Amino acid sequence: MTYIRNFSLAADELAEHIASADAVLVGAGAGMSASAGFSYSGKRFREHFADFERKFGFHDMYSGGFYPFPDEETAWAYWSRMIFVNRYDLPAGKPYEDLLALLSGSDYFVLTTNVDHRFQTAGFDKDRLFYTQGDYGLFQCSVPCHNKTYDNESAVREMVAKQHDMRIPEELAPRCPVCGAPMTVNLRSDDTFVEDDGWHAACGRYEEFLRRHAKKSRLLLLELGVGYNTPGIIKYPFMRMTAENPNATYFTINAGEAYCPDVISDRAVCADADIAAVLGECAERRHGGVK
Repeated sequence: MTYIRNFSLAADELAEHIASADAVLVGAGAGMSASAGFSYSGKRFREHFADFERKFGFHDMYSGGFYPFPDEETAWAYWSRMIFVNRYDLPAGKPYEDLLALLSGSDYFVLTTNVDHRFQTAGFDKDRLFYTQGDYGLFQCSVPCHNKTYDNESAVREMVAKQHDMRIPEELAPRCPVCGAPMTVNLRSDDTFVEDDGWHAACGRYEEFLRRHAKKSRLLLLELGVGYNTPGIIKYPFMRMTAENPNATYFTINAGEAYCPDVISDRAVCADADIAAVLGECAERRHGGVK
């Protein structure tokens, strides 16, 4: 195993592996968005949710998503603001833009558990993306009575604009157009998650990419900021594919959590470094920058 703590050395290794790979499969977790500045806690949380923190006592956006708010109007005041600041308010962030530049000309695919749409915002081809856990930008029926999702940007922006004292106007609370039940955000948290036609199409494209590359290709499995919250979606499958394909390389970048099992240690690079620094340095070098 190549274990690296220096982001500059990690950038060297990454550039070499991308250049020599037949294909690149990216697996992105929460650490990728955190590296782009989309932290769910600390200063950024307090900038946007200090009022909710004072009243309800939670201290990060993730915890707020599970809080039992007293009514729909309060819940949607929180959720609309949460969706807005993480989905609609800002550009994708430099790490996403750097990654897109690095993958230019490569046969790549992105599998992500993130729901913030950063990849498409950065300009990635949507046909090369699979958001397994949903999308902040979609509503679904909470029952659900049917397997369809709905774009929510205009509704979210109106809720953010018109909320007062941590409540939205009652008439803005979204309702299912089919059965009238409350709508919810299309996020996988239980068995009510809607896998719509777009979800299944993306899953099919991911499976086709694996059919072409998983077994024999010089496949680079690039894992970015993936922890152990849902390891069965990215981390464990990436490790398994590396073990099963003698031409594959497992490359993980994750500050504080960069390691791999012994069975793939001869074909693994573990970079205990900041994702933004590694991708930024690598992209700069590729496009004519200097060390």
